[in-house]
Amino acid sequence: MRKDRKKIVIPFLAPAGILYIVFFIYPAIQALIVSMYDWSGFTPTRTFIGLANFQELLGDKVYWGTLRFTLLILIAGGVLIFGIAFLFTGILSSGIRGKKVLRAVLFFPNVVATVALATLWAFIYNRNFGLLNGFFDLIGLEGLSKTTWTGPNLIPWAVIVALVWIYVGFYVVLLLAGVDKISPELFDAAKVEGANQLQIFVRITIPLLWDVLTIAIVLWGIGAIKQFEFMYAFAGIRPPRPIWTTAVYMYILSFGKRDAVFRMGYGTAVAVTLLILVAIFVLVSRRLMRRDPIEF
Repeated sequence: MRKDRKKIVIPFLAPAGILYIVFFIYPAIQALIVSMYDWSGFTPTRTFIGLANFQELLGDKVYWGTLRFTLLILIAGGVLIFGIAFLFTGILSSGIRGKKVLRAVLFFPNVVATVALATLWAFIYNRNFGLLNGFFDLIGLEGLSKTTWTGPNLIPWAVIVALVWIYVGFYVVLLLAGVDKISPELFDAAKVEGANQLQIFVRITIPLLWDVLTIAIVLWGIGAIKQFEFMYAFAGIRPPRPIWTTAVYMYILSFGKRDAVFRMGYGTAVAVTLLILVAIFVLVSRRLMRRDPIEF
């Protein structure tokens, strides 16, 4: 019987397995090999240097700066996104009218191209005619109305606020889908026992939503660590260094900005550290959020 099941399972898994090997395992192995060479990426000759690229990374202040900003997006952005997502999930699952419309409005940024969203936020933050400074000027806060939100000190937080606005709708929809699967009888029973909305949300909704929340956090972690396109679309061909993520630094090292760099081997070493960071985040978050399954 078991042999018969294997005969059926293997042909079904084979296409996905082949695609995974061709488009992930093989490129990852090639990246690891390239990271051990001194190579521009545009010549047939390359020099094997072992782990020298990784040793250079240890003393590369720019790399550590980009890693700090990447982790800031991951942690601060994650806290803000899931805090706001839980707030909206609690409100939308409380039985208010217009739930579907509000859910569609929140999800809307996820169907718009990143370039368009980056252009919108560049306009919002514009010092001379931006919406944000115009709003502060309208309500009489002249000090804030002259703020340069894309200055060196504020631009990292300006980018994080924009990312939170973009992604919070996706996680609201994800969490709401999990809430919709919880039996309404549990909520009714809690109300009969005298529980308020906060108690219902903390003691019923979140525990029964735990598996969905785990997947959402893993998805956010992977997306946050590889953030790239918004920075380039937001700041143009020369993104300022305070908003360089590790993925942006990898691209600059490999292909340059307006000025050529062409250090493909060193840039690939940065990419390998990104892959390791993603793997560590997934393993740690899965381990920390492991819970016994709850049946209802």
